[in-house]
Amino acid sequence: MKMITAIIKPFKLDDVRDALEDVGIRGITVTEVKGFGRQKGHTELYRGAEYVIDFLPKLKIEIAAPANQVDTIVDTLLQTAGNNKVGDGKIFIQELEQVIRIRTGETGEDAI
Repeated sequence: MKMITAIIKPFKLDDVRDALEDVGIRGITVTEVKGFGRQKGHTELYRGAEYVIDFLPKLKIEIAAPANQVDTIVDTLLQTAGNNKVGDGKIFIQELEQVIRIRTGETGEDAI
């Protein structure tokens, strides 16, 4: 099992969610986050004053999936989350040692 974490631009969420549903992904967790990478920040003008926004709003999507679905999920994220521009985001893939469904006590892939 794997945990796939993707950091994406907020306006891409609907496209990503629809595409993941189309490939059979039933559950995702979405968290609003802020951060920066190579994109760094940007300067904005508000009421005549210039200020720097260091941390940009992003969304973190987390998907627990069987190992055999990872390539499909990653391909879907790459196709739908990107604009081919700096700041499109990142995808992290980690081993997932165990999953337990609280309601039923199911474990492993059955709990996903």
